[in-house]
Amino acid sequence: MFTKEDIAQIEGRGSSVQTVKEQIERFKQGFPWLKIVAPATPQRGIEVLDDEAADKAVKYYESAKIDGKCKFVPASGAASRMFKDLFSGLDALEAGKTLAPDSPAARFVSQICSFAFYTPELFGEKPCECPEYQKSVLGKTLRAEGLGYGSKPKGVLKFHKYADGEVRTAFAEHLVEAQNYMRNEDGSANLVVTISPEHRQLFEDAYAAVKDEYEARYGVKYNISFTYQDKATDTIAVDVENRPFRTETDSLLFRPAGHGALIYNLNNIEEEVVSIKNIDNVANERLLPETAKWKKVLLGRALELRDQIFGYLKELDIATNATVGKVVNADLPGLVGMGSDDIYQSDAVQNLCNDIEAFLDSQLCIKMPVAADCKKRVEALRAKLNRPIRVCGMVKNQGEPGGGPFVIAEKDGSTSLQVLESVQINMEDEQARGALASATHFNPVDLVCCLHDYKGESFDLLKYVDQDAGFISSKSYQGRELKALELPGLWNGAMSNWNTLFVEVPLATFNPVKVVLDLLRPAHQN
Repeated sequence: MFTKEDIAQIEGRGSSVQTVKEQIERFKQGFPWLKIVAPATPQRGIEVLDDEAADKAVKYYESAKIDGKCKFVPASGAASRMFKDLFSGLDALEAGKTLAPDSPAARFVSQICSFAFYTPELFGEKPCECPEYQKSVLGKTLRAEGLGYGSKPKGVLKFHKYADGEVRTAFAEHLVEAQNYMRNEDGSANLVVTISPEHRQLFEDAYAAVKDEYEARYGVKYNISFTYQDKATDTIAVDVENRPFRTETDSLLFRPAGHGALIYNLNNIEEEVVSIKNIDNVANERLLPETAKWKKVLLGRALELRDQIFGYLKELDIATNATVGKVVNADLPGLVGMGSDDIYQSDAVQNLCNDIEAFLDSQLCIKMPVAADCKKRVEALRAKLNRPIRVCGMVKNQGEPGGGPFVIAEKDGSTSLQVLESVQINMEDEQARGALASATHFNPVDLVCCLHDYKGESFDLLKYVDQDAGFISSKSYQGRELKALELPGLWNGAMSNWNTLFVEVPLATFNPVKVVLDLLRPAHQN
């Protein structure tokens, strides 16, 4: 299947022939559909907090002991999809066509003065609807002779302009957010930003432009780390017959495997608590108080959950030794003098198991299968508890794109909360279609994670990925059809085996910029 040149190419990327063969087999076999039990709703699966509970969570976060905090911002790739409609409009104008007045490109030109990147020197002072002016504005926005936004990453684009004349990029707004709700006790704010190597200088320049000013204004010390999606995580492409896709030079074609590859970057973070939010989900600073409040709510609920889980794990350790089943502490009544074979059957241990199962069911929608014996019951519960934690903000459905919250059936017979993309849902299954239709919320990629175990050690996050939760998509290369393999998504399959809690957050905290006209929404204007 592979030539010497192929093997050198594979190994030169940090991958292996075995890994590539496994990926090709995935194309042939496909991925199993996840079995949906029900959508997660406020009735079961999504917490809806009143003001008192929200304030309690904020206070819990502000007083909790935390072994370091970090803001993780996925920011790889160019903003080409953000300007897709503008490219189409420019192509039409250059072909001698005219723009429909209600087309995205025409609307963009007519409101050019409302964008933060507008300057009269570049675009002129009086917008008009004539094709030559439209062509000029679109060209100066997209191409290198102007702003070059068509090939730059979203993070360095100017998103917001303030009344005092300050203009901020999306990356700058993340810096402002970080100092507000992710500040460490020593006054520092840590950020890990995933970027493409070719964009590093753009991000370095954007950071240098505001670093000193923001550190002085907000009294913060920033620690910034720019990381790349590892080329070794790219997956091979295949043709329609599942044969390795070859380029015009007969080389194998590898493609980035989606945001699921970022689990490797996340796994390198040493801090205990991590906040995750996409680069384009920021708003004008006037909305920061509400954004920060609800981020602190998620942080507080994550830490409350962490401490509950740690408490149960420590109680299990008090009752039994995690490795050989011997009594290590007789503080629990009825365990004194009991042998290792009997300890798991004791009322004290089984009552503790009952409490843990009730907690998992009520808080995390985890229903445990019946264990073969008492010892296996303890072992299964310990394994369920001792996992990374994620708390995901959920907003009410408003027709925006995003993964949906569901309760699914796991391979081990338990149930769990998961975020599923539409491509992971079997639309030929009536129950799955019904669950999707009755879903009330979606995930805006607003997560808080706890990455240390109850002994203070970092989890190896790669052990908690569901490799069966990837998917296959149809793409093209120079007009030729191909199939691409996406790794389990970062907030989907890459976190499948985490302990998960969903919390409703206000829609006002979700302000993504998927297309350039989104910058005209109130959240991005003064």
